Amino acid sequence: MTNSFLPGATKVHRYTVRPEDFADFGPTTGGLVHAVLSTFALGREMEWAARLFVLEMKEADEEGIGTELFIQHHAPAFVGETVVLTATFEALDGPALRCAVEARVGPRLVATGHTGQRIVNRARLAARFAALQAEAAAPAHPEPNH
Repeated sequence: MTNSFLPGATKVHRYTVRPEDFADFGPTTGGLVHAVLSTFALGREMEWAARLFVLEMKEADEEGIGTELFIQHHAPAFVGETVVLTATFEALDGPALRCAVEARVGPRLVATGHTGQRIVNRARLAARFAALQAEAAAPAHPEPNH
């Protein structure tokens, strides 16, 4: 991993709201909640804005993995509107990156929050995932009766 960023550095990501970004839990659970950018779609875009730092920091054999996401949703963003997400580099603690993120449509503050990502060795991450999948697939062993 290389880091050429100082606290306060920013990355900007622009995202246009689409109908598939609405909170819609399907017909069996009530369907469309609101025809605005959902908090979960907003979270995806906030993580991408912060990932722009990771893409410049990670080496070819490394990858970033999300460790935290906090969102405070302040106002709606409507279909067709462009949300400007600004990620601000807050800190790097070893391989752990923390960014503040702000989302706006023009002057309207849509959301604030922060993300955490860790830059890790890609092979070790794949091995860890494989071990966890194998563990989950293994038959449960009942406790012996005493």
